[in-house]
Amino acid sequence: MFKSIGSTWLLNVLQILALMKLAPYVVGTLGDATNGLWVTVVSMTGILSLFILGVPMASVRFLTERVAAKDVAGTNRVIATCLAIALFLGLCAALIGLGLYAAFVSHYLRGPVGQGFDEAALSDAKSAFLIVVAQVALGFAMRLPYAIFDAHDDFVIRNWIMASELVLRFGTTLGLLAWKAELSTLAFVQFASMVFEFAVMTFVIRRRYPGLRYNLIVFDRQLASRILGFSLFAMLLNVGTLLAFRADAMVIGSFLPAEEATYFDVGNKFFDPLTQFLISVGAVVMPMATRLKTTGELSELRDVFLKWSKICFTLVLLVGLYLVVMGPSFLGAWMGPQFVERSGPVLQVLMLSFFFYLPVRGVALPLLMGLGKPRFPAFALLGMGVINLVVSLALVKPLGILGVALGTAIPNVLFAGAVLVRAAHELDVGVGRWLLYTVGKPLVGAIVPLAFLFAVGRFLEAPNLPVLIAVGAGMVLLFALVSVLFTFRNDPYLDLRAILARKVPALAGRSKA
Repeated sequence: MFKSIGSTWLLNVLQILALMKLAPYVVGTLGDATNGLWVTVVSMTGILSLFILGVPMASVRFLTERVAAKDVAGTNRVIATCLAIALFLGLCAALIGLGLYAAFVSHYLRGPVGQGFDEAALSDAKSAFLIVVAQVALGFAMRLPYAIFDAHDDFVIRNWIMASELVLRFGTTLGLLAWKAELSTLAFVQFASMVFEFAVMTFVIRRRYPGLRYNLIVFDRQLASRILGFSLFAMLLNVGTLLAFRADAMVIGSFLPAEEATYFDVGNKFFDPLTQFLISVGAVVMPMATRLKTTGELSELRDVFLKWSKICFTLVLLVGLYLVVMGPSFLGAWMGPQFVERSGPVLQVLMLSFFFYLPVRGVALPLLMGLGKPRFPAFALLGMGVINLVVSLALVKPLGILGVALGTAIPNVLFAGAVLVRAAHELDVGVGRWLLYTVGKPLVGAIVPLAFLFAVGRFLEAPNLPVLIAVGAGMVLLFALVSVLFTFRNDPYLDLRAILARKVPALAGRSKA
């Protein structure tokens, strides 16, 4: 499990490094206003992702069952059925996308957002919108290889391919935007990268699993009903996620100038890769929960719940403490001094809520889905998204983008509490026991690196990026030391001191002493 999750974390680190370079480059090349228009395009077309109806998550679950049973014919039936569903839903998404395109042109480009752009820029935005619609619609079917790799617990190979796509997209973004700084160029790069990744994954699947085929002839109507039944709840997760994290830009675009979307997006920049970092745990946990439930090994599943919840919370503390204390200064050094006051408070408010949200989203939610209990987390996330939208609409005018950040933060905390209680009940783990084990020692241990950050912050005035990176590196080393000597010392599931002692004889001698 560590190997699978570790390879995904390495991919996440690579994504963050790419983001560090691409985000300021894209904003600087396009300009604040044009980048805000791009954020609006991505947010509007993001609605189309709802049409996949949670089929990717359902496909992982049903493929895992057939792979575990070593049923190649059954696996091919699941692949064919999911592919047929994805193609049909992709066609629906493309048709709806054309309707959204009309709304984008009439409401945004001919409204307040479009003011200040010349005809060439507006025409380019229209082309970019259509390219992104095509990318989303075709992406439904092109995501199926992910499920095949996940069901085979082949995360390392999958992540190598995804890393290759990331390197390709990174290089082409830098090169093509330097040649032609237009939104359509950015959209084309993403579309071409998706096609490349799908082609490579398909080639590897044919070589690695020669019995598997994309054969629509073995489509199973009865199986389709079962997949859609599960996927409807997974769809509610997508709806809630969209309302919670993708609708913010549309709220801002409807009431505030276009550049405000850029300021909010920069403050929110770290949370997508950070969320993916934790969801990578869930990608392994969910099929594992399905397998363990099938074999009746619920005690092992409880251990997974506790162990990985603590690991995830500790990692969120590691990143979150730095972002809360040094985040605004980092944004200023990274993106420009104007982002300190405009985007910094957004970053801090969101991060405080993600301390609660991310460990639950990364472990508790996929456990419930893997156990075949999708109803509660689906409705909880949907409720979170609705509350987000309502609060954001109420606060966007009086508080601006900070109000939208509060609209995201408050339901994050409510969702985390509700899903944690439900998961603890399903696994017969008391909430008090979970809090004591998962949160207790990590919070106490966090006092040391937090004091270090505050002490250093008092002596830094407008620090540059290398200094802030050095502070972050020092904080990571201190945090790691505390984790080994205190947070995970004598831990029943992950005793870091004992693990190091087995590898470093000197530590073993001290431990015995």
